[in-house]
Amino acid sequence: MTDTATVIQQFNEAFLERAPEKLVDIISDDCVMEGVGPAPDGNRWTGYEECLAGWRSLATDPAMRFEVEHVDVDGDRAVVRWRVQAEEPFRGVNLMRVRDGRIVEALGYGKRP
Repeated sequence: MTDTATVIQQFNEAFLERAPEKLVDIISDDCVMEGVGPAPDGNRWTGYEECLAGWRSLATDPAMRFEVEHVDVDGDRAVVRWRVQAEEPFRGVNLMRVRDGRIVEALGYGKRP
């Protein structure tokens, strides 16, 4: 089993290093991800394949650069504050939950322009 802090660190590295292969082993089969856009409620990806495909697309998008501002971990949960440098930069937060070394929930909220 991998602890929450290690899983979240690997998740963040996938975006910082544009290395989506780091996501392959840390996404649960029943993962649910809610993104910051489009308005008003964001997108929703469910299951391993959808979450991996969505995150892979974000991690490799040449028009976006992610920066991690702060990470708080408490048990199986983590709060990740981040910033995206893009044509229209914005900040956001992910509320993450990890079970048995894999991400089962990632709820994204953002301050979009």
